[in-house]
Amino acid sequence: MALHVPKAPGFAQMLKEGAKHYSGLEEAVYRNIQACKELAQTTRTAYGPNGMNKMVINHLEKLFVTNDAATILRELEVQHPAAKMIVMASHMQEQEVGDGTNFVLVFAGVLLELAEDLLRMGLSVSEVKLLLLAIQVIEGYEKASKKALEILPDLVCCSAKNLRDVEEVASLLHTSVMSKQYGNEQFLAKLIAQACVSILPESGHFNVDNIRVCKIVVTGISASSVLHGMVFKKETEGDVTSVKDAKIAVYSCAFDGMITETKGTVLIKNAEELMNFSKGEENLMDVQVKAIADTGANVIVTGGKVADMALHYANKYNLMLVRLNSKWDLRRLCKTVGATALPRLTPPTLEEMGHCDSVYLSEVGDTQVVVFKHEKEDGAISTILIRGSTDNLMDDIERAVDDGVNTFKVLTRDKRLVPGGGATEIELAKRITSYGETCPGLDQYAIKKFAEAFEAIPRALAENSGVKANEVISKLYAVHQEGNKNVGFDIEAEAPAVKDMLEAGVLDTYLGKCWGIKLATNAAVTVLRVDQIIMAKPAGGPKPPSGKKDWDEDQND
Repeated sequence: MALHVPKAPGFAQMLKEGAKHYSGLEEAVYRNIQACKELAQTTRTAYGPNGMNKMVINHLEKLFVTNDAATILRELEVQHPAAKMIVMASHMQEQEVGDGTNFVLVFAGVLLELAEDLLRMGLSVSEVKLLLLAIQVIEGYEKASKKALEILPDLVCCSAKNLRDVEEVASLLHTSVMSKQYGNEQFLAKLIAQACVSILPESGHFNVDNIRVCKIVVTGISASSVLHGMVFKKETEGDVTSVKDAKIAVYSCAFDGMITETKGTVLIKNAEELMNFSKGEENLMDVQVKAIADTGANVIVTGGKVADMALHYANKYNLMLVRLNSKWDLRRLCKTVGATALPRLTPPTLEEMGHCDSVYLSEVGDTQVVVFKHEKEDGAISTILIRGSTDNLMDDIERAVDDGVNTFKVLTRDKRLVPGGGATEIELAKRITSYGETCPGLDQYAIKKFAEAFEAIPRALAENSGVKANEVISKLYAVHQEGNKNVGFDIEAEAPAVKDMLEAGVLDTYLGKCWGIKLATNAAVTVLRVDQIIMAKPAGGPKPPSGKKDWDEDQND
């Protein structure tokens, strides 16, 4: 009879071997809250223009130096199930708005921290009553969140008037760019505004994928520019390097003759047969390339390899030849020039050919680039040419550009703006605290804690700027009690100071703030609703032993 070790009675008895089970406030709720607090604290020091950078090395050993919360979370690969909920909320914010991911993390983390304080206040009561208290905290948070979303429209300070005015759009994008590139925000915001306004369709449905970024290591940021069209870090294949009034034929196949997949054997009996062996193939290639040139096409873009013979005939008929390895680049180019990608090397019709004002090979620093340029500012795609001294710096600038472009998209959906710099949060905290005073029952404690959580935003801005946060918070409350709802933290002052955010031009999008409050509250409430954690044994067997790094290969010889 086999030896059988009985399992401990209870819930664990029903689970498979190796499964883990945690329950109750101490094991489940507090443990989840602790994980979320740690995650929020990691990104809190990166909040705002003066936020610190994080150095993240991912599983592929790629280095990231950034204060962008979305990038940090993506590369951290968080495993804790409760912390993952907060990460998912920030990813949702990234999808909906494209900015404000750190706001969601910080706010959700503080909500959970304050909920823990409320739960620990009731430690003297029984476990059942504590779980009831957790439910009341959840109800209080949901009421306060609903009230905050009702108050938010009253806090709108202005709206975007004309989204086709580059100067106005640049001033509205200023805040979102400043959080990533403090000091370069004026220059970058103007570049982003030029790119966005140039491709804004009449319908107003803006697509962020229509703004491309090309990064080239050379000189500094101030040399960056906007091009109406597309830029590729490629060289032309043939002798022709510049074409005006370009008519473009795009092929997704290789620029080569048709070759059968089967192998064949050829018997050559004399020298004449050897001379004529490849002549038929050459004539066929000549006919194909001439037919393309006869349609009026003067630029050929191919997605496959370029044969030497085909290149010879392209040069013979003065055709510019560009090779793009990426099918995504090929699709975007087709969209830019209005071409149709052909699967076979056939002459294109007029409808299938694309057009742009000029295609030319240029040199930026020591990098060769091919430019497909539209002279008019109404093309389908614009490219921001970023120049910088290092790859890491340019990656960070690209993230700032991404935030600015997403902010522009949000403004095309909803033009309303609220004051930044913690002004909106302090006003919400003030009004929700007053609302909490009018609520009977234990809900009011949770509502007041929800209001207190809003203080975390100006507090994080002040702490990251090296200023006494308590002084800033008290000054903000004093000014807001007088009715100045647009006043926020002055980030440029050396001492604790406040400033009118509308006059300073520090503005946040209404939609970004609205979604941030919704998602952070939902994430915090979801974590608080969990009272049991059940984890199955991870799949897969034991990992193979790693090799001895210090041993020589001929050790066993």
